[in-house]
Amino acid sequence: MSDYFKNINEIIYEGPDSDNPLSFKYYDENRQVLGKTMKENLRFATCYWHTFTWPGLDPFGGATFERPWMSSGDPLKMAEMKLDEAFDFFNKIKTSFFCFHDRDISPEGSNYKETQKNFLYIIDLIQSKMETSKVKLLWGTANAFSHKRYMSGASTNPDPEVFAYKAAQVKDCMDATKRLGGSNYVLWGGREGYETILNTNMGLEIDNLKRFLELVVDYKYKIGFDGQILLEPKPHEPTKHQYDFDSASCLAFLRKAGLENEIKLNIEANHATLSGHSFEHEIVYAIANNALGSLDINRGDTLLGWDTDQFPNSVLELILPFYHIFSNGGIGKGGLNFDAKIRRQSIDPEDLFYAHIGGMDICAKTLLAVEKMINDKKLSDYVTKRYEDWQKDLGNYIYNKGTTLESIHQKVLDENIEPKPRSGNQEYLENILNKYL
Repeated sequence: MSDYFKNINEIIYEGPDSDNPLSFKYYDENRQVLGKTMKENLRFATCYWHTFTWPGLDPFGGATFERPWMSSGDPLKMAEMKLDEAFDFFNKIKTSFFCFHDRDISPEGSNYKETQKNFLYIIDLIQSKMETSKVKLLWGTANAFSHKRYMSGASTNPDPEVFAYKAAQVKDCMDATKRLGGSNYVLWGGREGYETILNTNMGLEIDNLKRFLELVVDYKYKIGFDGQILLEPKPHEPTKHQYDFDSASCLAFLRKAGLENEIKLNIEANHATLSGHSFEHEIVYAIANNALGSLDINRGDTLLGWDTDQFPNSVLELILPFYHIFSNGGIGKGGLNFDAKIRRQSIDPEDLFYAHIGGMDICAKTLLAVEKMINDKKLSDYVTKRYEDWQKDLGNYIYNKGTTLESIHQKVLDENIEPKPRSGNQEYLENILNKYL
């Protein structure tokens, strides 16, 4: 019986003038924007872990959430109760998708066989619930970072038994993702890195990570999974030196492994800022390398040094990421996954809805602003003009296969080329951007 959210009705669009906190002000799922509905463009997903599994911990304090499925008792019964409440939430908030780690949905057993049995039992229940719900699976993934067996990494662990355990776990999770019609499978290497070089064979660890990714890609084809395989960049925490630090390091590794055409990136806003980049930088870098797969849509806190995973609440922070995404055809098979958690002081059932409503509304509001930016073409025309000389004589000459460094040198001498600095007009462009906020 599902009753944790019993006092909350299905969330509907009421428009920006509504004072109802349990309604959408900007997210009108059927509204046409850039040739698609908002629902089709934004492809929202609720994450299972922060929304239903995270108990309100932080680095300095214990659980603050007292939800029925977090009580002591039979772990499998608690998982069933959590599943009932999750689908009640999905159906009321109306995100198009959900995402899960295997350990979010089912408990570990005393050995792997028992763990697998628990997992498959819950997958059966999820499949049954999806048959009567409109929500779909955006992606599944394996939690290969929380248990102490993974304290020294998973596929990069010095113990091959840990590698094998992770491989078994991922195999089951990939099977379940395919069975549930998932659009993607995500590889989140939470501890794929090292703490100190004193006890680390980096070359072997990188080779082992490469081998693991090869196995995953091979298995994708073996089972006929037609979704995307995604690697998620993550800097620093929990491991000091992460091999998947940012988009650039992930793509460099994938190219070295020869897997750049097989694996794309799942980029998270908070991970981007923790790596010292902006969200838009990571997105544009991935787009430039044909590697954008999906997004975890959240934000960090600039005054805190860890992954706070807060819900997005600023058009300013999202307008450039969205501008580049939707100027380049949208998110494809990916989506906007709310890999975000409410604050540990937000203990009411309604708080989960307020957070998702706010995130969905701010994304919808940003999408409307981006539609105007794209249609006005002021920014795109400026950038085109700034680089237009690359389509003219000298630009074409530089790219000609017969051109050499010596011939360019001679051309500078013969034609007395003396470049004059050109303004980048940053303040002018910032003023244009502010017009859309």
